[in-house]
Amino acid sequence: MVYSDPALKLLSHVFWHQKKEFMFERDNYSCWTIFAVEEGSFFYEIGEEQGEAKFGDLVLCPPRTVFRRKTLEPLSFHFIQFIGEARIEHDPKWQGKLSLLDLPRLTSSFRYLRTLQGWDEESTQHKLYLVNDLLRMVQMNRLIQESPPEIIMDEQMDQARSFLADHAYGNLSMLNLAQKLALTPVQFTRRFRKAFGQTPTEFINDLRLTRARHLLESTTFTLDVIASQCGYENGFYLSRVFTSKIGIAPSIYRSMHRV
Repeated sequence: MVYSDPALKLLSHVFWHQKKEFMFERDNYSCWTIFAVEEGSFFYEIGEEQGEAKFGDLVLCPPRTVFRRKTLEPLSFHFIQFIGEARIEHDPKWQGKLSLLDLPRLTSSFRYLRTLQGWDEESTQHKLYLVNDLLRMVQMNRLIQESPPEIIMDEQMDQARSFLADHAYGNLSMLNLAQKLALTPVQFTRRFRKAFGQTPTEFINDLRLTRARHLLESTTFTLDVIASQCGYENGFYLSRVFTSKIGIAPSIYRSMHRV
C-alpha cells in the first residue's frame, strides 16, 4: 500500500515530559493512537508484536486493540490520537513499531508539535500536517528499504549517524570518527550533508539542544550541570550555542517554562 496523506481527523495531542510510569499498564483505544518517543524508552505489546521503543520510533496502535506498555526509563513522548481512512484499518503494516531514519527531520517535527499548544483552527491544521508528515516519513523509509541496492542511501553515513546519536551526549571527536571511516573531515562533512541535508555538527547540536531544553524545563540544575549531561564543555559554551540556535538565552527559556 502506498500511503498518501490519508484523510485524518486529529482528535488529541498531548506532550508528556519525563513520565516515570503509565497510569495503566494496558489500554484499549477507540481510535488510532501514536506514542512518538522523544527521550527515554518503554516496552510495548500490541497483538503478537512486542518490543522496546525509543527515540526514532513511533508505536502505532489500531482502534479496539489491546495495548500493553511499561516505561523502562523516564519517558518524554507525544500522545496522538486520530481517525484514519478506511484503507489503513486492516493493513498489518500500519501497527506496532514504525522506525524513522531521518532523525533531524523528526527532531524538527517534534519541536513544532511542542510549540503548538492551542486547539484553534490554525494550530490544529498545523498539527494535522505534522502528524501526516510523520506517517509519510514511515512510508518513505519503506520505499528506501525496498529499493534496489544501487539507490539506497549512503549506508556508511547511516552507520555514522547511528554512532553519533548513540554518543551525542559524551566526549565526541568528529576527527576521530572521520578517520575511522577512512575519510578526511571535509569528505565526511560533505557526504553526511548530502545524505541528510545537514552537517554532523548540526545533527549533534539538534540532539543536544533538545535534551538541554528538557532539562531547563524540568529541573533546577545549573547550566554547567546541564552542559555536562548534554555533551557541552561548560555552561558558558552551552549558553552561546543555545542562544544562537534557539534565539533566546537559557535563563530566559527556563523562566518562560516555569508554571
